[in-house]
Amino acid sequence: MSANLQVLISVTVLLGLVSCEPVFDIKDPAFIEGCVREHNRHRTSVSPSAANMRYMTRDEGLAVTAQAWARFCVFKHNIHLREVKRMHPIFTSVGENIWAGAPYSSFKPESAVKSWADEVRDYHYDTNQCTKVCGHYTQVVWADSYKVGCAAQACPNGVAETHFSTQPGVIFVCNYATAGNYRYEYLVDFLDLSFPDVRPERDHAYEEIKNRVNVMRHVVLNGGLWDDLYIGFNNRMSRDPDVYHHK
Repeated sequence: MSANLQVLISVTVLLGLVSCEPVFDIKDPAFIEGCVREHNRHRTSVSPSAANMRYMTRDEGLAVTAQAWARFCVFKHNIHLREVKRMHPIFTSVGENIWAGAPYSSFKPESAVKSWADEVRDYHYDTNQCTKVCGHYTQVVWADSYKVGCAAQACPNGVAETHFSTQPGVIFVCNYATAGNYRYEYLVDFLDLSFPDVRPERDHAYEEIKNRVNVMRHVVLNGGLWDDLYIGFNNRMSRDPDVYHHK
């Protein structure tokens, strides 16, 4: 066998191995259509229907950011989500949903979005509460979120922070603008970061945090975000008064 033929065979085999790893293009029309259509399908089927539900369309900037984070192949949220202008040049708040699965064949954008939307079974409209995790669902159907950008990444060495971290898998990231779940997310940051000394199990924690917010909302940003935090905090406590010993 000639040297030239041996090289040709080696290259062919190598290309065959590489082709086993799927490549996902964020500009592929079929990929884009599948992501956007599936989001809008679930947004238009919420019950009761939402009068202010906006039609969702793709945003290139959100897709690029999703792709950049997906390439890390780690199942956790983008560490820059709270950094204004870091996630997007225009939008000041960006939300994020993440899906991961193995093997490669387990991934389709439509089925990944559907898995988020299926969390509706754990969401109760009357109380605006979840019996389990349903933040992915509420982001998908968040009325004011009207832009989405998604990306998928093949991870031949596995997706970190998953139970299949040692086998080839796929991570799928969608970014949203404007961000959904904002009152809950800011409330979590607010409780965990702003007042680390106030623990839920302490008596009068509710009153203590409420008093601090009352002062800060008149100082920081002349209201604004803090007004929203204050409203979100009161709504959360009115639904779950025992969590912070509201007496």
